Amino acid sequence: MTDRSALARRLTAEFVGTAFLLAGVVGSGIMAERLSTDIGLQLFQNAFATAGILVALILALQPVSGAHFNPAVTVADRLLGGVDTRTGLAYVTVQVLGGALGVMLANLMFEVDAVNWSTKERVGAHLVLAEAIATFGLVMVIYGVVRAGKPTLAAYTVGGYIAAAYYFTSSTSFANPAVTLARTLSDTFAGIKPSAAPAFIAAQIVGATAAALTMRFLYPTSQ
Repeated sequence: MTDRSALARRLTAEFVGTAFLLAGVVGSGIMAERLSTDIGLQLFQNAFATAGILVALILALQPVSGAHFNPAVTVADRLLGGVDTRTGLAYVTVQVLGGALGVMLANLMFEVDAVNWSTKERVGAHLVLAEAIATFGLVMVIYGVVRAGKPTLAAYTVGGYIAAAYYFTSSTSFANPAVTLARTLSDTFAGIKPSAAPAFIAAQIVGATAAALTMRFLYPTSQ
């Protein structure tokens, strides 16, 4: 297999995986809104579905691309030497495009306009702090198991962490720039107003970078 063919497979896995992740996040949020008026129950349903689809997608696609589905994870992987700059940029591009497609498909499945700009305000220093913490934790648990030599556990650690972070962070743990951008396209339970997205994304990158540096210190060499 040529290097170009191998990269094409990896990028396809990242594109498809991120699309399904966003379809799961937004689709389950819409379904939760329609099933219940209880916000707590809506959040539980959204968290449960998101954790479930993360486990499934990572198990299915990790052998192909590493199952990043997240520019923050790709940034951390670049800092830790897992991918080169060119591959990292390609990953981020397909993640953003895949995320947008996933949200549009979720909207269409529930008879909402494919692009339905969110009006949901998520503004405040406490939410930005929550995103930095949420992303730090996500990168930490991913690279903790990977650098400890147990990458097959990543699916379950990521699913479990995200399910918990939906509740212990005030922002409900977006922890993913591609997810943040894509969720601006849906004015539903999981949406975020476009004007709020840049602060979330900046916090996510800061959190991912800090986590990568921390994991490099804790695990100086991969197992």
